[in-house]
Amino acid sequence: MIRVIDDGTGMAHDDALLAFERHATSKLRTADDLLSIATLGFRGEALPSIAAVSRLLLQTRAAEEEDGSRIEFAGGKLVNVKPEGLPAGTTISVADLFYCVPARRNFLKSETTELGHIASLVTHYALAHPDKQFILKTPTQEIITPRRGDHGRARLSLFGRQALEDLFEILPVRSPMRAAITEAELTTENALQNLSCAGSHRDPTCSAATATGFTFS
Repeated sequence: MIRVIDDGTGMAHDDALLAFERHATSKLRTADDLLSIATLGFRGEALPSIAAVSRLLLQTRAAEEEDGSRIEFAGGKLVNVKPEGLPAGTTISVADLFYCVPARRNFLKSETTELGHIASLVTHYALAHPDKQFILKTPTQEIITPRRGDHGRARLSLFGRQALEDLFEILPVRSPMRAAITEAELTTENALQNLSCAGSHRDPTCSAATATGFTFS
């Protein structure tokens, strides 16, 4: 079973049900939003696709509502909807993944390997969003990043002090975006659309056998 909990804005009852419709998303209001998505959540097909191959429980409450909603799916079918006393935010629990499609379940690797994939994903999100706190608990490990920390503190919590001491900062660089080298001079409006780059790299003496340690965000 995998459970994801957040203390965000939550969803109203009607929106929670709508989230399981195909292609549903609350992230986009206009076409320009495609270039400025800043939330970390399910997109489009993700939630109904997961519900179709598992036993999924959604518990959510919008901050302005007194009661939350408890919605249960099994194999893509809605099996239960009822109000429930909940804190503001959303909890999604996924159990028995691929129980109704055993052929796909055969493609899952060992529990250790799958946990490694999850830990890697959370690590990348945490590095890309140091202003948010991530807590990952598994039977074998626990990852907790600082609440509203900076990149340095996030890396410290993820990789340990020794790894942090081996890192060198790459000073931030900012430049106007261009589609091509031969592009005409940018207008004042376009010049405001800058691309910035910053990060860190490890001491060259700290070699690695694979490229898994390279992280770009």
